[in-house]
Amino acid sequence: MIRLIASDIDGTLIKDSTPDLYPEMADAIRELKKRDILFCAASGRQYESIRNVFRDIKEGIVFIAENGAQIRYQEKDIRLTLMRREYAEAIIRQLREYEGMCDIMVSTPNGGLVESRNKAFVDLLTYGYRNKFTLVDDVLEEGAEIIKIAVYQKDSIRELGESVLIPQWGDKVKACMSGDEWVDFMDLSVDKGKALAFIQDYFHISKEETMAFGDNNNDIGMMRAAAESYAVENAREEVKTAAKHICPSYLEKGVYRIVKDLILT
Repeated sequence: MIRLIASDIDGTLIKDSTPDLYPEMADAIRELKKRDILFCAASGRQYESIRNVFRDIKEGIVFIAENGAQIRYQEKDIRLTLMRREYAEAIIRQLREYEGMCDIMVSTPNGGLVESRNKAFVDLLTYGYRNKFTLVDDVLEEGAEIIKIAVYQKDSIRELGESVLIPQWGDKVKACMSGDEWVDFMDLSVDKGKALAFIQDYFHISKEETMAFGDNNNDIGMMRAAAESYAVENAREEVKTAAKHICPSYLEKGVYRIVKDLILT
């Protein structure tokens, strides 16, 4: 019997960088709650952005934010993982070299810090992701605790990410693609799969009682942590290989269809 359902958001549940959940899925989550099935929203997004997607049904949802660096339930952090300061500072300084080509957001436990004055990027954070962030002159001078660094390049950052940034930093921090336009850096211990395992332990739910959905490389850990794992049809091949099942894409509301047909019928 499934007692926990975890789903990635961008590219799995809804289109990348959009702020709204479709009504059928919202109704399905309400029905899951009535049946005491826990729903977990898992994303590389910051907490405020995820919370906004589920704003009408947020009560009772567990949120895996920042790829697992922050886990929140009932408006409280139940787990928080900080980056090592020396690595965070070195990454930020390196990423500044790509100014004009890429933009950076630094995530703290209480929101984001952004140096960029690129209007298109600021608008994306504001109106696309609905992030909570502050424009600053120098993020390092803020002295804030850092849980994630995200670098963005419009259309695709995959070449820079997979050929330069991830190989360079992958043995020191968790560096991964998050969609096609973002590379995320967190503490080496951070992973959505480990976050899901923490939630399983926290709520006394087994792997066999867990279902998970994903589309990108940062979802592979969740595929392995759930007995019933689904890659959406538009997922990367590595994710499909890691998953037990394939389901329709987010365009066809694949997550909703599986939940409705297999859990709610």
